[in-house]
Amino acid sequence: MSDFHHISVLLHETIDAMEINPDGIYVDCTLGGGGHSEEILKRLSPNGFLYGIDRDDEAIAAASARLSKYPNFKAIHANFHTLRSVAEEEGILGKADGVLFDLGVSSHQLDDVSRGFSYHGDAPLDMRMDRREEVSAKTLVNTLPESELARILRDYGEEKAASRIASFIVREREEKTIETTGELVDIISRAMPAKMKRDKHPAKRSFQAIRIAVNGELTGLPNALEAAYETLKPGGRLAVITFHSLEDRLTKSFLRDKETGCTCPKEFPICVCGKKPKMQSVIRKPLEAGEAELEANPRARSAKLRVSEKTDYTE
Repeated sequence: MSDFHHISVLLHETIDAMEINPDGIYVDCTLGGGGHSEEILKRLSPNGFLYGIDRDDEAIAAASARLSKYPNFKAIHANFHTLRSVAEEEGILGKADGVLFDLGVSSHQLDDVSRGFSYHGDAPLDMRMDRREEVSAKTLVNTLPESELARILRDYGEEKAASRIASFIVREREEKTIETTGELVDIISRAMPAKMKRDKHPAKRSFQAIRIAVNGELTGLPNALEAAYETLKPGGRLAVITFHSLEDRLTKSFLRDKETGCTCPKEFPICVCGKKPKMQSVIRKPLEAGEAELEANPRARSAKLRVSEKTDYTE
């Protein structure tokens, strides 16, 4: 296994906003290299406990080694989409003081070219966060119908040239199987109109889209957020770090729904719906990385942190 490294984004802002209870129960749903988890563990007493979840076996191994000095930590190799069942198995449903999501791909997964996430270099076309899964980027690129490929590129990558890129991919795979990231980058570059290549790497949006599709990142997020709400006790806090507009939109929509109280028409003199807010926003606007962090880690540029607290108005 190569050394697992991941630069934790908005680290101190996240930990501060979660207001760690020394005796509390916490769940880091995206353990990664263990950066956020270690900062939580530093603030816990022997009575507190932290569960770290990750679908990447390399992340589990690296974080377990890094955090082995903490007896009140447990690493769980699972997809955070299964958070509710994990919470039930551990007996913490409705008991957690905090749940954290640091969404997106890790620094290690991007920098380890062999994992197939990066459009820099050449490697087997993989992109699986959990390599126990059967479906890889190679599977999708070589088997999906052209219309479905175009939809994924358009919906998950917000790629304007989605149809043209999908057409080029299908034409190429009819000649030979697309095996590597380098081959896919070449196809995308040839498909992309010249005027669209100026600002960003031509494969950036397509690789994001295919990665999201391979790992089901967006399809499972709403249920995972709902499971996080159920895992929290009243007064517990949910912290979510997003890296692109699609996952941020889903997170924002989920929190808006939970934070909305009375829905009666404005002309009603009193509330008759009885709807109470189930969560209360902790920070008015999402926090973003400051200049010092951006200088040290340019990948933090698109990161947004949202934090909300579960209220006592539970049904």
